[in-house]
Amino acid sequence: MKKFTAVLLVTLMAVVMLSACGSDNSNSGSKSSGNNGGTKASGEKIYIPIISKGFQHQFWQAVKSGAEKAATEFNVEITFEGPETESQVDKQIEMLQAALDKKPSAIGFAALDSQASVPLLQKAKDAGIPVIAFDSGVDSDIPVTTASTDNLAAAALAADKMAELIGSEGEIGVIVHDQTSVTGVDRRDGFVNRIKEKYPNIKIVDIQYGGGDHLKSTDLAKAMIQAHPNIKGFFGANEGSAVGVINAVTELKKEGQITVIGFDSGKAQLDAIKSGVMAGAITQNPVGIGYETVKAAVEAIRGEKVESTIDTGFYYYDKSNIDSDEIKAVLYE
Repeated sequence: MKKFTAVLLVTLMAVVMLSACGSDNSNSGSKSSGNNGGTKASGEKIYIPIISKGFQHQFWQAVKSGAEKAATEFNVEITFEGPETESQVDKQIEMLQAALDKKPSAIGFAALDSQASVPLLQKAKDAGIPVIAFDSGVDSDIPVTTASTDNLAAAALAADKMAELIGSEGEIGVIVHDQTSVTGVDRRDGFVNRIKEKYPNIKIVDIQYGGGDHLKSTDLAKAMIQAHPNIKGFFGANEGSAVGVINAVTELKKEGQITVIGFDSGKAQLDAIKSGVMAGAITQNPVGIGYETVKAAVEAIRGEKVESTIDTGFYYYDKSNIDSDEIKAVLYE
């Protein structure tokens, strides 16, 4: 009888201990899921790859810093990469495929070619992976949001500044980074359409595409100047394009004769504005773009409402305001 009682006591103690362990595990899981959205239910850190259009320009380094700031704030893991040049569409697509193979919680993507990326982005959507477009949107409704500058409005402002500086008449040229990304198309069209609509005495003599490469853009701008000796102005639609125009004007000793309006900043453009070679430029808020991309990804992962577009703003800067606190906060070099 004593032996039976002892066995019964041991059995009851085991049941109580198992019950306690089960209760403790339940509480532990509850705490993990509430870790500021930064961990999955399994306890793993949320992973969000960010794929940009490039890596060499200071603009993308500033976007990266904003993304890293948000990653720290929201306790998530990110990676940030992009092809060496903004003409390498195939390489960017390979990076997107590699990122999807890692089964991320969400993905940030700035498309070099808004059509070529759609099949892979559809795969992401089918797998339940939220896509956050940044800087350059995609011609589809797959991204849950796009964090970017209003490039049409920004380029239109650049056109107004150009017209003001050349007296609303004369010949001008345009160097754009590409005609496949949303940013390339919008900046080209925003500038060109504003000139056509408001300034009938300004003639755009040529539009060329340099792939965002400053060396190629230099050659294109030099050829345009030689073909149109009366050209009065240039619009460079991104950092590489604008730096190419600066180089062409300097090499052909046309400083003071040709008005240059750029887009983005970076040291070469800032120096050109201070020296007078470039009249002014549009700057975006790249740190804000990176930050909002990661923030929107975290919100989408949590199932929270995300606005369909996130306007990160833009500013025109020249020698008169380049040292102001407002402009300094959005310059990148």
